[in-house]
Amino acid sequence: MKIWDPLHECMPREDLEQLQLERLQATLNRVYRSVACYKKKFDEAGINPEEIRSLDDLSQLPFTTKEDLRLNYPYGMFAVPLREVVRIHSSSGTTGKPTVVGYTKNDIHTWSNLVARFMTAAGVTHDDVVQIAFGYGMFTGAFGLHYGSETIGASVIPMGAGNTEKQIMIMQDYKSTVLVSTPSYAITLASRMEQLGIDPKSLSLKVGLFGAEPWSEAMRKEIENRLFISATDNYGLSEIIGPGVAGECECKCGMHLSEDAFIAEIIDPDTGKVLPRGSVGELVLTTLTKEAFPMIRYRTRDITSLDYEKCACGRTMVRMKKTMGRSDDMLIIKGVNVFPSQIEEVLFAVEGCEPHYQIVVEREGEMDKLEVHIEVTENIFFDEMKKQKGFVEMVEKKIHSVLGVGASVKLVEPASLPRHEGKAVRVIDNRKL
Repeated sequence: MKIWDPLHECMPREDLEQLQLERLQATLNRVYRSVACYKKKFDEAGINPEEIRSLDDLSQLPFTTKEDLRLNYPYGMFAVPLREVVRIHSSSGTTGKPTVVGYTKNDIHTWSNLVARFMTAAGVTHDDVVQIAFGYGMFTGAFGLHYGSETIGASVIPMGAGNTEKQIMIMQDYKSTVLVSTPSYAITLASRMEQLGIDPKSLSLKVGLFGAEPWSEAMRKEIENRLFISATDNYGLSEIIGPGVAGECECKCGMHLSEDAFIAEIIDPDTGKVLPRGSVGELVLTTLTKEAFPMIRYRTRDITSLDYEKCACGRTMVRMKKTMGRSDDMLIIKGVNVFPSQIEEVLFAVEGCEPHYQIVVEREGEMDKLEVHIEVTENIFFDEMKKQKGFVEMVEKKIHSVLGVGASVKLVEPASLPRHEGKAVRVIDNRKL
């Protein structure tokens, strides 16, 4: 297996932790001098950056949250003058003011190489043709994969999101070998190919790089079986750098997190306490190389765990498991924590369920009601009532055994649920909480 940056990706842990400490100390001193928000946070906590002398001391520092970014909108968190910022991205701002992030020229160079790492790990080479089906714009996903592809030397097709039939035509005519999209859009592409009578084996596709939304192992198998590709996961968020924080190698046993650029912690989302290695909790990230927009102990709200064992591929950096969901997007149903990915795992294991579903939560009186709408194959949807009822009861029983809480299942026709070119809208919570 080829490794893009063996010096850092295969670094002994002792050397890696020394490098992390040196970069952490430099970053803390810089943000204390340059970012008013951090100076205030450190002063209020009674912390002098000079006193951080080990990686264990990191837990003494206050967290950064999305609210900090909104309160300092638009440029208050920047650590360099705006004249040194060559790129600005932001979130959609659908829940208030958008979060704004910036990049210097060095940041763009760093970003490109971090993405090149996980693309190389997934099997992408300079001989590939990469079709990017993410939306270009303020979203960081498309640009990050674009930069990484060009850094490797691959040919890039900047298709953007949507226009599914044209996406397929381009795949056929331009001989695309790598698909970049959300996993849910990969399923949409596969479904449309089937409707058009196009055999995915006739395409040149070999690798899929999927991110921007949580997805399960069952969904990976579904994509691989329907598109005949190797489907790999990658992780990033705009507040930290965009895609490039972590990504899978061909072993597919966790996403290698670039620890020379980020320090990862797992905390209890309720108490904020750092959890022991191997624990499941909320991921917290600190940037070590960002110039324009450094983040100290940023609460990602993503639920995962970290594996520090060396991977069979030879990389030594910690492996991050697939995110189970988000601590703030987690559903609490009758006192039980529910993640959409848990329901997805159940549905993908049931023959007859299509890879499209939606979770609807209502409140009836004082009680929560969980309903799962699932698309099923035509033969099940148009089956006799007795067989339909048996199928529904079987799915409901499986969901209850996994969640520990009941859910009612509603069968809907194939292709009747909304399709989304970006992140799939899996949950509709109609409770007024």
